[in-house]
Amino acid sequence: MDIAGSFALLLAFVVAIYAFLAGIEGIRTRRSLLTKSARNAGMAVFFLVTFAVGALEYFFFTDNFSLPYVAEHSNRALPGFYKFAALWAGQEGSLLWWSWLLSVFAFLALFTNRKKHPELMPYVGVVIAGVQIFFLTLNNFVANAFNILGSPDANGVMHVATLADGHGLTPLLQYPEMVIHPPMLYLGYTGFTIPFAFALAALLGRYPGEKWIHITRRWTMVAWCFQTVGILLGMHWAYAMLGWGGYWEWDPVENASLLPWITGTAFLHSVMMQEKRGMMKVWNVWLVFTTFMLCILGTLLTRSGAVNSVHAFAQSSIGTWFVGFLAIILVVCFLAYWQNRDYLRSDNQLDSLVSRESSFLFNNLVLLAACFAVLWGTLFPILSEWVVGSKISVGAPFFNKVNVPIAMFLLFLTGVGPLLAWRKTSADALKRNFAWPSAGGLFAGIVAFVFGYRDFYPLVCLILSVFVVLTIFLEFYRGARVVAAREGTNLLSAVGALTMRNTRRYGGYVIHLGIVMIFIGIAGSAFNKDVQAELSVGQSMTIGPYTILCQNFDATANDNYQSARATLEIFRGGKSQMMLYPERRFFPASGETETMVALRSTPLQDLYVVYSGRSPESGNPVIHAFLNPLVKWIWFGGIVVVLGTGLAMLPNRRTALVLASVPEKSWDGTVAAGAPMQGVAAVARRADAHD
Repeated sequence: MDIAGSFALLLAFVVAIYAFLAGIEGIRTRRSLLTKSARNAGMAVFFLVTFAVGALEYFFFTDNFSLPYVAEHSNRALPGFYKFAALWAGQEGSLLWWSWLLSVFAFLALFTNRKKHPELMPYVGVVIAGVQIFFLTLNNFVANAFNILGSPDANGVMHVATLADGHGLTPLLQYPEMVIHPPMLYLGYTGFTIPFAFALAALLGRYPGEKWIHITRRWTMVAWCFQTVGILLGMHWAYAMLGWGGYWEWDPVENASLLPWITGTAFLHSVMMQEKRGMMKVWNVWLVFTTFMLCILGTLLTRSGAVNSVHAFAQSSIGTWFVGFLAIILVVCFLAYWQNRDYLRSDNQLDSLVSRESSFLFNNLVLLAACFAVLWGTLFPILSEWVVGSKISVGAPFFNKVNVPIAMFLLFLTGVGPLLAWRKTSADALKRNFAWPSAGGLFAGIVAFVFGYRDFYPLVCLILSVFVVLTIFLEFYRGARVVAAREGTNLLSAVGALTMRNTRRYGGYVIHLGIVMIFIGIAGSAFNKDVQAELSVGQSMTIGPYTILCQNFDATANDNYQSARATLEIFRGGKSQMMLYPERRFFPASGETETMVALRSTPLQDLYVVYSGRSPESGNPVIHAFLNPLVKWIWFGGIVVVLGTGLAMLPNRRTALVLASVPEKSWDGTVAAGAPMQGVAAVARRADAHD
């Protein structure tokens, strides 16, 4: 099976090269048969890489440890749930998973457009094949997961060696969300390849800008949604597994996943200016290019060992390959832009600073400022090592100091932008649209101030959040009121009808609402509390309104790990609320220890309890408790963002004219008995249809 999997990967590499070269030749000679052959080869890569992935998973599920990769990341006691996830636990498998997901996107893009856009798709196929060649090169010649474990005999002849058991999956990955979190991020990273391919193809083929924008918008939203889910799942994993009481520490690999999300967000906003006004064509093309290059940079940071991170792989020379690939991408993109820059001339200019165009422009500038700040802080240790010979780390204080004000301005623009008119907004429109939301935000701020909330940024976040929410609800209310009056329906039905007639606009409002919820949840971190104490059985500690009573300490074991567990009873107001069981697990296969957090979560606050082990001085168990307000709003906000993205991708429902038959009338105006239905009514009724 190892030979078959390795051969399938090698054949996929050869087929990708054929798709690349045949695609170029088909474009050059305009031979449709050659172009079709290249497209079919590009789709065939999916089946070959799928076979290779299946072959590697076969080794995991059959506990065949003749492959070093399987022996390093699995063992017999590992639950099957995690044997599947072990595929991407290491360098070789994760790159194979990258290639497989890319082949899925490539297959879907080529197959769904096989009879569309004949001038554009050959270029798209060539670009995708070029990216596949790079990753398949890594899979075959740099980090091959199908390398065999061998041992020499007395004559020096190598024989296949099989270990009795493996080293096991690292404990950090033995958590249910880690079966979902990495694939979501990989889907985001690989998904951005498709918009990149369409953008570069449109530039090379001088394809009309508005057309490729329409084609690629949904691909971008899909990738952006996966990236969003991946980031949020990673935050939740860090919160539930690492035991430090937080969910985001500006870790380099966390930042690497955030960077393409920021530029992808900027593109999804500015693309509307190109669709509506024919503006920002250069900007949009380079936003797509930059987003893809940041995906490759994120993959580089994770796999090269260039930065220290709990998420990163060990030190590796593979980073040189990614640097070279990034350089090739940059050169190709710049040459394509320079040669075809006249094709990207804007059709219109900015008419007023108080307009929707200007709000999108400011939104993009602020997002790119945030992207640069995060990128600078992430790469600073590497740059400092080049300059002064030692790594100088940049921590959370720098990122918070720079990015929190930027985030507040973005929150403000989230409320302002959608309510501004195209071209120019009048003073009357400004007053009508923003009077009530502004008053509501200020009132909320005054109330919070009176009740003792004096921290500057959380207070500003509250004011702006209320402002944005009110602008969103006013938009729904005004539109629904018009629909209800015109169609004679109730307001709730009108909201549904309104939303489905412009899913992109109102789906965007739902996304903004989810983002506001995430901001509120993050603002709650300003009021976090934590207490640490040594607790013996019968002793208690207090944090906020909760009293934590230690009832017992015990130990359990199974084939996979040994567990030391605390049994804690939680009281509030003198009444028992629940039991919590924080653990420390020791995994004999890997020799590592991991924390399992116990959590009581409500919409207002999380009681987060960690069993930190035993004190080296006294030998008593140490309990670390955190009280974290509003964290659940982050996870709820993420769900709302995903729902809004799905809504925005639905086709618009529009009113369609239905011609109804009318009966033929007799000479005196009455309907003749049994008369056939021959005529049509001019406007009979309305029905819903989709664009």
